[in-house]
Amino acid sequence: MTRGNFLAGVNGGYFDPDYRPIGLLVVDGTVITPLQKAKLLSGVLSAVPKKIQILRVSEFSIAQKPEAAVEAGPMIVDLGKAVRGLEATRMARRTFVALGSGDKAALGFCSDVTLADLATILMMAMTTDFKLQRALNLDGGSSSAFWFKRENGTIFSIGEEKTVRDFVALAPK
Repeated sequence: MTRGNFLAGVNGGYFDPDYRPIGLLVVDGTVITPLQKAKLLSGVLSAVPKKIQILRVSEFSIAQKPEAAVEAGPMIVDLGKAVRGLEATRMARRTFVALGSGDKAALGFCSDVTLADLATILMMAMTTDFKLQRALNLDGGSSSAFWFKRENGTIFSIGEEKTVRDFVALAPK
């Protein structure tokens, strides 16, 4: 994270025990692994020229030629509402990406929450000027990590408990 001009970052998508990505992973326009159909992998975070988007897998098309993309899930907020039926018993560390109105994006980290809790927290915490539209859960548990550069240039970070395969970062426009 310190090698790039980033504002914030979190761990990215899922990976297997041999650190191979599970689900779509696109880096610098190159498809590393293809889109997969799986109940857990319900969304795609993608960056196309001048636009970041969170799409349901059924809405995503590789024909858009994303510069970067990661498949993850589940979707936790959709169309400005918490997704119904999210898991409500297993607490863990969680990371997420959220998109608001216009071109606003946020990355975040929560400890000891269920997926249903995370959706509720996001719905309560996002301000009216952010107008939360969609949020996608990223790989969590021991892979959860968070990095943030303060305005004064100092760094705040929460390290992962095990090595992660990839990350999602926000950079200034």
